Amino acid sequence: MVKGRSTVKEMIVERLAHLLSPTAIKGMELANRVVMPPMGTSLGNRDATVSDKLLAYMGRRAQARPGLIISEIAAVHESGSLINTELGIYDDRFIPGLKRLSDTIHAGGARAGIQLHHGGRECFFLLNEGRAMGPSAEPSLIYGMPPKEMSLDDMRIIRESFAAAAVRAREAGFDMVEIHGAHGYLLCQFLSPIANRRTDEYGSTMKNRARFVVEVIEEVRRRVGNEFPVSLRLSIDESIRGGYTEEDMLTVIPDFVRAGADVIHASLGTYGTPGGITSAPVEFEPGFNAFRARKVKEVVDVPVIAVGRFTDLSVADAVIGRKDADLVSFGRQFLADPDFLVKARDGRFEDIRTCIACNQGCIERLMFEGKTVRCAINPETGQETIYPKERVARPRRVWVAGAGPAGLTAAYEASRLGHEVTVFEREADAGGQLLYAARPPFKQVYGSWITWLEGQVRRSGVDVRTGVTLDAETIERGSPDFVVIATGGEKIVPGIAGINLPHVHDAWEILDGTVPPGVNVLVIGGGLIGMETADYLCSKVTTLTVVEALKHSPVSKLTSHGYMLHRRLRDAGCALVFGGAVTMIGNDFVSIDVKGEERRISPVDQVVVAVGLSPRQELDGICERLGIPHALAGDAVQPRRIIEATEEGALAAWKI
Repeated sequence: MVKGRSTVKEMIVERLAHLLSPTAIKGMELANRVVMPPMGTSLGNRDATVSDKLLAYMGRRAQARPGLIISEIAAVHESGSLINTELGIYDDRFIPGLKRLSDTIHAGGARAGIQLHHGGRECFFLLNEGRAMGPSAEPSLIYGMPPKEMSLDDMRIIRESFAAAAVRAREAGFDMVEIHGAHGYLLCQFLSPIANRRTDEYGSTMKNRARFVVEVIEEVRRRVGNEFPVSLRLSIDESIRGGYTEEDMLTVIPDFVRAGADVIHASLGTYGTPGGITSAPVEFEPGFNAFRARKVKEVVDVPVIAVGRFTDLSVADAVIGRKDADLVSFGRQFLADPDFLVKARDGRFEDIRTCIACNQGCIERLMFEGKTVRCAINPETGQETIYPKERVARPRRVWVAGAGPAGLTAAYEASRLGHEVTVFEREADAGGQLLYAARPPFKQVYGSWITWLEGQVRRSGVDVRTGVTLDAETIERGSPDFVVIATGGEKIVPGIAGINLPHVHDAWEILDGTVPPGVNVLVIGGGLIGMETADYLCSKVTTLTVVEALKHSPVSKLTSHGYMLHRRLRDAGCALVFGGAVTMIGNDFVSIDVKGEERRISPVDQVVVAVGLSPRQELDGICERLGIPHALAGDAVQPRRIIEATEEGALAAWKI
């Protein structure tokens, strides 16, 4: 046994030899080259102090023992806070809480850094109050409101604020600081020709626009001394029309290093870049941005951290092996599975829960919903203080109806807590709606995740019965202690003349291959199901039209996936008709009403109905009648996203 374990360890060391090798940043020794980068959580207290929730969240990630953890953004000045839960580091009163944070990271065995931040013109609440500042009075790309143009005195104050914050970070026990010069925040705004229209020595040319960043680095270096490591995070390419390019940035990065930057954290994109490239969706391959790290290494002789949807340890190891970068940031992967590095070290690669880049819990929830961080496929994330860890004292017989994301999550969590769990799935295969959601372009990772989850559920000892419908008779006869109802939804069939014609099919028949694509196809419904079905079809048909009754697309272009979906359909020549009601389906045509005007679309040889689902809740009434404790989860409550399904499934299990 000992020999076997040793062999496994040797294989792992060989497979990940580069990534797991030690390194150093200006004398700061790192056990390996894995970095957890700064990611917003909104878990701080409303007075900008460190909360117990944040400590629990960060401590959980530190258990993986990455080489370096850089904590989320901390405002260096009150004028730079994005939200009231952003950590503060602009006053000595924050030092005790920040010390708890660095201690928590150190307790896990990692080095601790903290990111120093000023939001500039992207501070929404300050914009509303007329108090936000920026290099010029150019409106925020997101909020459309202009900030106050910074005076030279304002710039002096902010330079000194960065430096004072760095000193506080050192006093709080952090091993390094990172200056946030990326993603469209203040320092990036100075670098950007879009945001910086100054005509003085801080504008007009790339060298001049970089001057303020250089001065900030110099002041930080002066205050913390030569031995304290300073990282600089940059968007190597602004990735927006009219912004700076990587060629522009490469001309000034040597200036940043000469000013005192000890490492370059090579990110991409800006606040407002179409498609949310800073948190790249599934359309981007893991490690897609590593080549930009390599370009940085060609112009400076300091360590470079690669960024860009890293989920696969082997991909990251290859990046280090090729010398494209010296370290690799695994961002969202730390949310999906904080134990991924532990599992890899143990040789349990098949147990790693891989991030699916859906951005539902880590981006959309924070930016668009104003809530705290979550992960769509890991219900523990952001809920570490309430996440039950101990097995229950009194195990129950738990039945789960449905083996989609909600049902499988409920089954896994209930089994983990010690309950005896049986899953009933009426279809031949587990997966629910994810079986279909994984068919459109770039969505295969969704299928991989549901396969992983089913495997974890079965290995935990859950009895999974497919092709079996849970009904009243079975429940009454079996008398379970608790039932989780995750039965999904029923397909909605609209009352349209001609809906029963033989060339009319639903989206699920198309996506599962039961019905081959037609030649001239019209999709009824422009929600996510309809748009993704169109995405699946557009390379397979001659003409494609999507008709949606709402006047505006229900699939937001502000989300990264939504933007990419709209762009692909547009580029493929798909006709998107919003505010159109289908009135009749004929043998070779479809009639629609657009603002009271009747239009006929022809030829149409196939109509695909994708107007959504209605919740299937029959078991709710049955359990009520029988007096059996139960809970609804996922689409059985209301058809929504993966994150709602998994969270409701987990909560149902936790409350048994």
